[in-house]
Amino acid sequence: MRPLPEDHPPYFGNYIKLVEENEISEAFKKQSGVLKNFLNSIPEEKWNYRYAEGKWTIKELVQHCIDAERVFTYRAMCIARKETVSLPSFDENEYAANSDAGRRAPTSLIEEYLTLRQSTEQLFNSFTDEMLAQPGIANSNKITVLSLGYTLLGHFIHHKNVVEQRYGV
Repeated sequence: MRPLPEDHPPYFGNYIKLVEENEISEAFKKQSGVLKNFLNSIPEEKWNYRYAEGKWTIKELVQHCIDAERVFTYRAMCIARKETVSLPSFDENEYAANSDAGRRAPTSLIEEYLTLRQSTEQLFNSFTDEMLAQPGIANSNKITVLSLGYTLLGHFIHHKNVVEQRYGV
């Protein structure tokens, strides 16, 4: 089961369409190995590289992916538990600017992301079909739990593509 266009804000469709699998559990299972292999393939000398002035380093980009995944999983858990208030937005640029990712070792970022992803996968595997279909409000937009899962999967694919194309990894 895939999210329907009316189940999420239009801009999340850009991430969702990057996920090929029609079942979220299959998508998580497939992406786990891809995530690990990709992070471990980034050469040590590239982690502090930025392809243009004002762009994030790979450390900052990976930290952004971690932060976004935490936000999306929090939203998914709240909505699955039938939270009725609108969940807050987050400013990705402010989060990145305040993450201090540059001080972190690549191995630390990799370990955190892989641990987080394992937890995310377990959370989504715990959701029933009813929970996955549950709608809620995040950043003043209607969204379902399933849409949040597909969005975070597609978000990784998007940033993996950016790293491959613009950072030369």
